[in-house]
Amino acid sequence: MRLVARTDDDPAGAAQAAVLVVDVRRSLPGRGAWLHPRMRCLELAERRHAFTRALRLRSAPDASGVRQFLVGLGAE
Repeated sequence: MRLVARTDDDPAGAAQAAVLVVDVRRSLPGRGAWLHPRMRCLELAERRHAFTRALRLRSAPDASGVRQFLVGLGAE
């Protein structure tokens, strides 16, 4: 599955932390990262800071939405 990092800049100009979003249709703009739809692959990618590198982020993104998506799929 393809993941994209979304950031919402606040009006004061301060950048907020990135949030990972599952790109179901594989059409969202921006740099994407691919991940097997398995919980252990998500945990390994987080431990290795793979999303930070692949998506060229300054800090680790919030992957809670991806985790909820995988639970909804019944992923192991």
